[in-house]
Formats: sequence, structure tokens, C-alpha cells
Amino acid sequence: MTLASTSAMTIGEMREFAGFTPCEQRYIKRSLDIGLARCDAFKLWGISEAENTSIRRQYVAYQDLKSLRNLVPQAGTIAEIERFIGKLVRMAAYDLEQEKLSSFSAFRFLYERLLDAEARPYLPAAFCAAAALPMIRPEQRKTLLQSLSEAAATAPGWSSRSPNFYPQYVEDVEAA
Repeated sequence: MTLASTSAMTIGEMREFAGFTPCEQRYIKRSLDIGLARCDAFKLWGISEAENTSIRRQYVAYQDLKSLRNLVPQAGTIAEIERFIGKLVRMAAYDLEQEKLSSFSAFRFLYERLLDAEARPYLPAAFCAAAALPMIRPEQRKTLLQSLSEAAATAPGWSSRSPNFYPQYVEDVEAA
């Protein structure tokens, strides 16, 4: 891939991220810090006791993330999918229950970075399964499920290109 095409893709990812709500942007950055162990999330994001409790719960919800990366189905067998999708739906349900991600696009953006490109084919199914669970409020469930486009749900193939843009905490923006 040429430098120009890589740069264009990165700019596209930045534009996509800029289109998310401030709440979604903040949650994605915090989730990447926790899920990728980029920093001490308590020091960076813990502005209140409620926030620290939320961060603690997210660390617990993401505890299987490392093993989940190794479970992404390679051959696509039912046994592989069963091991992977159950853990993925549990983690996705946690994130959707927080009501910080309001669309499939924001969910996909986060999970492509948490799990990498190999997980892309499974993200629509995991999103639908998690969004349809009774723990998600009915109004939120409707919003989430309607955000999944027909094109995303029926895609004949997925890119194997890893994401380039990983948004991070910006002090001036986050403090405001």
C-alpha cells in the first residue's frame, strides 16, 4: 500500500471519528486506554468516584480481551465461532448497556481497534445479539438495532486492513 493511500485511509478514519458525538468519542478513547492498556485509566479518566467505579467495571468487563484476540475464528468452524462470539457478545453487551455508544458505526470503530481487522466479519452479529438483550432499555435497543445499515449487515466481504487511527486523550478537550 502506498503512503498516499494509507494517509487517505487514516484521514477517513479521523473523519469518521469526528462524526461521532462527544460522548461516543470520549467513551471510545477511554475504552481504548483500558482495553489496550495504554495508560492508567484511573489517573487519566477518573474525575469522580462514579467515574472510578465505571472504570473498574470496565476493566473487569474487558478482562478476557487478550484471550478474545486469540479466539478470532480462522477457519470459521462452528466450534471456533461459539468460543469467540459468546465472549464477544458479553463484552459488547457491557459496552452497549453503558449507553455511551449509540450506533453500530461507533461500536464497530471501537471493536475494530480492540480486536483488529480479523474480527470485522463477526461485529454485526455480536452487535445485534448484544443490542437485542433484555438488559438494554427498549428505546436504546431500537436505536441501536436501527443504526445497523443493510449494507453492514449483508456485506459480502470485509477489509483485512488494520485500523491506523487510534484516538487518544487530549487534555484541553477532555478537561472542558
